[in-house]
Amino acid sequence: MTKRVLPSLTIVALLAFAALGQESNPQSSRVMPPKYDPARDANKDIRDAVGEAKRAGKHVLLDVGGEWCVWCHRMDSFIEQNLDLAKLLEKHYIVVKINVDPKNRNEAVLSRYPAIPGYPHLFVLDMNGELVHSQDTSALEAGKSYDLNRFMSFLKKWAPSR
Repeated sequence: MTKRVLPSLTIVALLAFAALGQESNPQSSRVMPPKYDPARDANKDIRDAVGEAKRAGKHVLLDVGGEWCVWCHRMDSFIEQNLDLAKLLEKHYIVVKINVDPKNRNEAVLSRYPAIPGYPHLFVLDMNGELVHSQDTSALEAGKSYDLNRFMSFLKKWAPSR
């Protein structure tokens, strides 16, 4: 059996599926793309996300990390387990995972943005693809997880004004 990797922008389809009430776990959402993939073309994913953001009036959230990153997985789980957070993210952002690992460091893409102090790291782009904010996620942490109020405040602060 071949394991398929879903493209980052398939999240729209997953959200539509969840909205129809077809999600197997009603306490879960699929806001975050499923994994960091070294084979993905980060430039294309960002271009596609910016196009979708323009159409939808949203910002783009670049989630930089890797499958090796424990805190990256904790962040994904935290978002999926907090429905209000997931809904806020889905309402205002198109999420793109950017892989960083020995197979693909995405140095050319990431050289356009400020230095990253640790992983995961979040960049908020406006609907034109311009950098709005660089977020060190350690500021959103609480113990071995994340702080819901800080994470919600971050997403609200950098959401597009409507």
